[in-house]
Order: sequence, then C-alpha cells, then structure tokens
Amino acid sequence: MDLGSAENFTEMGTLGVEEEFFVVDERGVPTAGTDELVYETAPPKILDDRLDHELFKCVIETQTPKTTVSDVEEDVRAVREALVEHAGSQGFGIAAAGLHPGAKWRELKHAEKERYRAQLERIQYPQHRNTTAGLHVHVGVDDADAAVWVANEIRWYLPVMLALSANSPYWDGYDTGLESARAKIFEGLPNTGMPTDFDSFEEFSEFERMMVECGSINDRGELWYDVRPHSGHGTVEVRSPDGQADPERVLAFVEYTHALITDLVERYEDGETGYRHRRELLDENKWRAMRYGHEASFIRRDRDGEISLGEVVERECDRLGVSGIGDIFDGESGAEHQRRVREEDGFEALCESLLL
Repeated sequence: MDLGSAENFTEMGTLGVEEEFFVVDERGVPTAGTDELVYETAPPKILDDRLDHELFKCVIETQTPKTTVSDVEEDVRAVREALVEHAGSQGFGIAAAGLHPGAKWRELKHAEKERYRAQLERIQYPQHRNTTAGLHVHVGVDDADAAVWVANEIRWYLPVMLALSANSPYWDGYDTGLESARAKIFEGLPNTGMPTDFDSFEEFSEFERMMVECGSINDRGELWYDVRPHSGHGTVEVRSPDGQADPERVLAFVEYTHALITDLVERYEDGETGYRHRRELLDENKWRAMRYGHEASFIRRDRDGEISLGEVVERECDRLGVSGIGDIFDGESGAEHQRRVREEDGFEALCESLLL
C-alpha cells in the first residue's frame, strides 16, 4: 500500500512547484499531444522524470526539482522554457489558464493510463468533464504534526489565493459568470475542496490508510483537497490557484505560500492554538472567491464581520514582507483579462493570450 510516513517530514522551507498546462494546436485550441510529449519523444534533461500527463491527453504537468527560495525563479522559468521548446519540436504550443475556453470536454481524448481509466470508471460524469489545470506549491516542513497544524490553519487563506488567481471564466466555451469556474468544476470530484481539520499527523495518516483500504481511492494522491500534508514528500501542498500563463504570477503565489507556511510553523512552535474554522465558513469564503475574484470579500478569521480582498492583501504584504500578491491585486485579474480580450479582439486573440 502506497502510504507516506511522519519520517518524511525532515526539511524546512524547501520548495517544489507543479504546473498543469494545455497542449494546443496551431490555432491555440487544446488537442491530444501528451502521448508524443511524454511517451514517444525524449524531453529536455530538466524535464526527465518531471513531465507527466493528466486525465485528458491535452493536459500536461511539470514539476520543478526540489528547490529553494533563492533558486525557485530560475527553476520555474527553466522548466517552462524547456516545455515550450519540447512541445514546439513536435508541432504543439503550450497554454495556461484554470480552464481553457477552447476545451470542449466531449470532444477531447482521455489518457490511456490505467490510473485515469480507473478514475473514470469510478467517478463517471464529474471526471469525464474535468478539463481543469491548476498550480500546486509544496513547502517542506520538518515536523509531521506541525505540517498538519499548518494545513488546518492555512485553510482560511486559500480563498484569498483563489480570488487572486481567478483565471477561468469560460468552461466548455461558455461564460460561466464565475471568475474561477475551475474551482467549481473540480469540486464535482470526490475528496476535493476544503478539507476538515485533523488533530495530529497520526489522525491524518489513519484517514489516508482507511480511504485506500476501503477502496475510496487507489492511492493517497487521489486526496485532491485544496491543501494537504503530503506524507510522501514531507511538505504542505497548497493546490488552490488557477493555472497561470505569466510566470511572474506563479512566482508571486510561490513567494506568498512559502512566507505564509514559514510564519505558521513559527506560530505552531510558539504554542498557538489556532482558529480551527468550521468547513462551512471556509466553503462560504471559497464560493465568494470563485464567484467574485478580485472583488471578493471574506468572513474574517475571528468571524467578526467581513474583510475585502484588497485589505487582506495589504495586510499580508506588510505582515510577511511579500510584494507579488500586491502586484497581482493591483493589476487586471486573469478572468477580467480573458473577458476583455474576447470582447475586444475575439476568440482567436483570447487563445493567443493564454500561450506561454
């Protein structure tokens, strides 16, 4: 049985960045291409063992090497450049968004990999339509119980990240009226969305074991919550943001996630009890993020009224000494950009704007 261990939580502050992208044709529209890129050709060296496909043959995932704050920008850019070069050599382009406006799920091919075939058989319709692409950030934590506590407490901040990243107004060619339709589409799967909190790593590990043994999931990787202690890598993995075409936006979320988790570990070590919010409150904040994006406001952590996204961003930048999320908030959101480009210049221009 593929389960992790508390012994894997040994390094503090390491980073790993996973990005999901769309393989597109000459029109910028998603097309089957992962067989060629993952299995039939040799990728550049930096992508060795760090390139994989997802459920659809048009979605491809990259992983950076385990890296550090000082090296993460170089690694993120190098992986992206290698992917674009590799795809281009086979006649494909690479695009990024939470959902691609040209992805028609009924017309796209699913991967043949046994893991995904088993998921399709078990989950059915919600997985058949799951053309989503996200950004996942891993931060190393050197204590398993601390990682669980951090995963509990960081849940309030996940809607903030989602609102800032909102980059998926279109699904199946339709304007959903949401800023992040990806988040809502992905929540159709089991074991997704806001997790509940856990008292300890032992309790979380027992939950992982039970889910595998009872046949609810095939492996621990199918716990697709917005955050999870990754018992294999020894990290806290944040999975909230939509996919992004601009690497500066990716790096802003990496900067913030690293600073936030580092701060929370220090709070844990200082003996803070934390908020341990109910999932219902967090679900409400997440709904506001996916519906309103940059215009969202949230129920405060102390549940005393509301706070706007702008106020949260200003506070977090000052408190943690970060700047990237402030730049994102001050600019046009991904969803706003997509709608504006489509209205002003049409669908082809919209697809072109999502290319790396």
